[in-house]
Amino acid sequence: MTPLIRLSASFIALMMAMGIGRFALTPQLPHLLSEGQIDLTAAGLIAAANYLGYFVGAVDAMFSRRPAQVRSRLQGGLWLCVLLTLASFWAHGFWSHLLLRFGTGVASAWVLVMITALSQPLAVAAGRPRLGALVFAGPGLGIFLTGMLALGSNLLGQTSATLWLVYAAVGLVMLLGILPFLPRPAAPAASAPVDAGTAHRGIGRLGLVYGLYGLGYIIPATFLSQMASAQFQGQWQADLFWPCFGLAAASGVVLVSLRRHNPNATRHWLMATLWLQAAGVFACLLGSGTGLALGVLLCGGPFLACMQLVMQRSRELAPHATQRNAGLLTACFAIGQLAGPLLAAASSHYSGSLQPGLIVAGSGLLIAGALSGSADNAARRMSAGDRTTIVQR
Repeated sequence: MTPLIRLSASFIALMMAMGIGRFALTPQLPHLLSEGQIDLTAAGLIAAANYLGYFVGAVDAMFSRRPAQVRSRLQGGLWLCVLLTLASFWAHGFWSHLLLRFGTGVASAWVLVMITALSQPLAVAAGRPRLGALVFAGPGLGIFLTGMLALGSNLLGQTSATLWLVYAAVGLVMLLGILPFLPRPAAPAASAPVDAGTAHRGIGRLGLVYGLYGLGYIIPATFLSQMASAQFQGQWQADLFWPCFGLAAASGVVLVSLRRHNPNATRHWLMATLWLQAAGVFACLLGSGTGLALGVLLCGGPFLACMQLVMQRSRELAPHATQRNAGLLTACFAIGQLAGPLLAAASSHYSGSLQPGLIVAGSGLLIAGALSGSADNAARRMSAGDRTTIVQR
């Protein structure tokens, strides 16, 4: 089977697991709030449960090394995304949604880590690294899909329960279509010796950057639909912001995939994506449709590109430990994401708005951009012998 087919299946797997399994809560929040199932503080706690599950799934995936474990996590995660989304049709109120979002968090982390670990080496071995990068556009198109379905549901006057059912049906169709074509894990191969201390220091700094990124982007990513709904007083135009966010995210991955493949280019692009997102978060503070549109463009465009760049940087630092580092970085990302909704819940509870949380989130992205630059200053001081261990695509 050609690598192109397997990479396409990987793209659709992320489209389903992240766009539907992971981020379907965002376009549902205005419905759940308007139906009286939850309030804004509870919404932050439910989102936090989703990201706690994401952390648990990432840690588990990090230690799942054998081919059978990789295969079971990948396929089990995909099936759970569909089944738990279907179960959301019957959910009502705080606790049921919290438990289901925790489960989809675990499942989506399994899929992301395993697809990253399987698809990226496959693309490099086939001499098609740009196709490997484009796999990360899958979540963006998944977000676009869920956003458009939410828009259609709103125009037809459907409830949140009906939309969960639609999401589950679409996810099932996607899953059945890709199951035979997913990348297959192979036995781990012997790797060349590396300077583990240098690589671990770089990965540790990158993990901190990724955690701050998770904290920074997640408040607008989680509450964008709700902010737009409040701005436009529930009119259908508010539902356009989330699919536009997904479309911008997919476009950003395409743009970044055209860059030069070397560590300096990765460093500069990573800093740029973090600082652009900081500007987007601060734009959301304007409290207007223009501010939200800027937030969509500046947060959405670099969103998935930043994820792809972090994973690329980890492979440059430690090409011998793709799956372990993907799991470690995803766990750091999940910690940041977990802190974000808790911050939003506290912001809503104590100030009655998300503005204090947005200020902290944007500041975290500014710090992450600065740290990503200083991390690479240290990397440039590596000896010539150490440099030969880094794979540059």
